[in-house]
Amino acid sequence: MKKIRKSGVLMPVASLPGKYGIGTFGKESYHFIDMLAESGQSYWQILPLGPTSYGDSPYQSFSTFAGNPYFIDPDILIFEGLLTKKEADSYDFGKDPEKIDYGKMYSARFRLLRKAYVRANLKNNRAYAKFCSANRYWLDDYALYMAVKNSFGGVSFIEWDEPIRKRDKKALAAYSEKYAEEVEFYKFLQFKFQEQWKALKKYANRKGIKIIGDIPIYVAFDSADTWASPELFQFDEKGYPTAVAGCPPDAFSATGQLWGNPLYDWDYHKSEGYRWWIRRIKHCYELYDVVRVDHFRAFDAYYAIPYGDKTAEFGKWKKGPGFGLFKAIRNELGDVDMIAEDLGFLTDSVIKLVKRTGYPGMKVLQFAFDSRDDSDYLPHNYDPNTVCYTGTHDNDTVAGWFYQMKAADRRMALDYICRSGFSSDAELAITFVKLAMSSVSKLCIIPMQDYLGLGSSARINIPSTVGGNWVWRMKKGAFSKKLAKEMYRITKLYGRL
Repeated sequence: MKKIRKSGVLMPVASLPGKYGIGTFGKESYHFIDMLAESGQSYWQILPLGPTSYGDSPYQSFSTFAGNPYFIDPDILIFEGLLTKKEADSYDFGKDPEKIDYGKMYSARFRLLRKAYVRANLKNNRAYAKFCSANRYWLDDYALYMAVKNSFGGVSFIEWDEPIRKRDKKALAAYSEKYAEEVEFYKFLQFKFQEQWKALKKYANRKGIKIIGDIPIYVAFDSADTWASPELFQFDEKGYPTAVAGCPPDAFSATGQLWGNPLYDWDYHKSEGYRWWIRRIKHCYELYDVVRVDHFRAFDAYYAIPYGDKTAEFGKWKKGPGFGLFKAIRNELGDVDMIAEDLGFLTDSVIKLVKRTGYPGMKVLQFAFDSRDDSDYLPHNYDPNTVCYTGTHDNDTVAGWFYQMKAADRRMALDYICRSGFSSDAELAITFVKLAMSSVSKLCIIPMQDYLGLGSSARINIPSTVGGNWVWRMKKGAFSKKLAKEMYRITKLYGRL
């Protein structure tokens, strides 16, 4: 992000339209990129691409390195001769084209992909062999983890038989031999994921669109990362976390957010020269052009909640790795384009860390209008080295948010934008889109739902809730030529072409 004043769209891959129950790396993704280019955008920001686990959140994945097999496009596999159209059309991936049915996805998608695997002839595939060799550092553990997990009925690794849970060498060899075909199946899925994604990213870059990837700061407890490398985390002798991640009580939740992720043993990471983190970030830049690091403030100080607590109310702040981590990353990878998700409760030390790294922080309009106080999120307080959003994946849409504001805050917002009201949700949303685009922030990212003027039914996620999240999909044809023309006009008007 060296050049100033650019803009882009936040749109999860999963939320793209298409006939296979969830967004994929197929023709709708290519069409979306075409429309972004036509509307004058420079960036496509996505959510994490990892395989989702229970709860369907992309922020709780079975691996920090692996990709979600749901995104593998069946039509491309049909073109390659690995599937037939009849086979792809024979499965039920859900009836509602505007909502993801993860239950049906789970039961049907893997059965379809297994058919493709059987026909893949991997023994003679040099590209597959090269992929496995280049990614061995994470792929072998992930594929075996998934195979063993399936053999135990999908339960967390903490419930596996002790020898394989603790990675006894004889047990690892025995399971690897017994489930060799299942292991290869999961490697095949990752091969196809990366093959299709990298082709899509290459197309985006040729069209002048850069990809902003999103990585959670933490990994899931039930993941290949924790099973394969327990020394990286704060675990007791039995393999359980001593404390878990979350956020203290805030505007989102009166009892805080209990995420449940294991916490890093930062002393160990430091002693290893942050080798695991450097590998993780390097892997990200093989997939994305820019990386947004979720919950950046935890690198300065992280919130540790005693394991077993039912809420996040009784956690304590503890010191994170600070600038040392980013110095190690810079020494190894050079200057990388990174966005610091610096939202939430910020201390002076967090602000200093973000400034020292040089990475742009985030500004969210939905946090701006508090009639009791002058907010750092009001556009007149922005620094150019920031990324402005109307909202994030954790916020309501602008149209939904506006009508749920406190009356005094709503009056302040209307006064700020010199309006008395709106004739429609679309007019409301585009007014706040223009406010964000007019800011001095060098980059502005707008959720697709706000360009579409959609209400709360299109919200992606409500923090601290389970069920009904991560399911929204854009209606086919909603990103129209007319909308692209309007987006181009706004982008040009505020000097972001």
